[in-house]
Formats: sequence, structure tokens, C-alpha cells
Amino acid sequence: MQITNQPSERHVLAVVVDNEAGILARIAGMFTARGYNIDSLTVADISEDHQVSRITIVTNGPPPVIDQIHAQLERLVPVHKVTDLTEEGPHVERELALIKVVGTGDKRVEALRLADIFRAKPVDTTTESFIFEITGAPEKIDSFVHLMRELGLVDVGRTGIVGMMRGVVD
Repeated sequence: MQITNQPSERHVLAVVVDNEAGILARIAGMFTARGYNIDSLTVADISEDHQVSRITIVTNGPPPVIDQIHAQLERLVPVHKVTDLTEEGPHVERELALIKVVGTGDKRVEALRLADIFRAKPVDTTTESFIFEITGAPEKIDSFVHLMRELGLVDVGRTGIVGMMRGVVD
């Protein structure tokens, strides 16, 4: 079976780990050493005692490569659980972005109108610029950024994707 002949698939992996120094570097190093790409990476403390974190990784590859990534992540000692949200079924993905748009006159009015349609909230305003906060699926943010390019986009900051299984899950 040749991996290169299989189509690449996007997968969202939720990795629960001990919150210890160096774990993120070990995971990133595993990806680097094997030539895998990380499209998005987020980390958050998820326990009251700050002992456990959740790392959400978005990556691409043919099914055998995704299986290999999953298996190699599970072998790392401080990893408690690896869940491939893409394989497990219906899940929710969200991202947050801050988008700075500079403009006056009609472009300013249009930027505000589009922000309202996309439910983006102005979090900083001057007479010549806005910083909008938008949350949603990555495709929604991509669309908003694309439209803002024509209206004076000057900067974009994105958090990366977080995801969670829908419904009641073990």
C-alpha cells in the first residue's frame, strides 16, 4: 500500500495530557521528526488542580498516516487519551479571530454591515479603524477575512481550532 497515492484528509485530534513542562515540545517534535504537518494547535488547562491539559491538533494526511499519528501520540507517556474527533462522528469546531480593518466612508460602513451579518463584534474602534472579534467554524472566519481584504484588512490574529464531540460521550 502506497501512502502517497491516497488522498489527504483533514483530521481534528483531541489529546488529553499531563500538564507538565516539555509535553508540547515532545508532541511537536514527534510531528517534525516524521515530517507531519500541524495546521492548527491549541492547548488549554482542563482540570481544577491544573494537572491535565487538552491539546487540539488539526493535521492532514492519508488514512495510514493519520493512524500512525494517533498510535504515536498514544505511546507518549504523559498522554492519557487521543480522540480523533473526525473519525468519532459529529463534533463542533470553533475558532476565535481578531481582525483589524482600516477604512473611512463607504468602506467603513460596509465593514460594519458585513460584521453585523457575520456576528463579528467590534472590540476596538477609532475614527479610521476597527478590530473585530469573530468566533465560529474556520470556514466562516475564512469567508469574513476574504471579504474584509477588499475593505481595508491590515491584520489577522487567529487562535486555532478547538473541537468537542456532540452529545453525551464517555
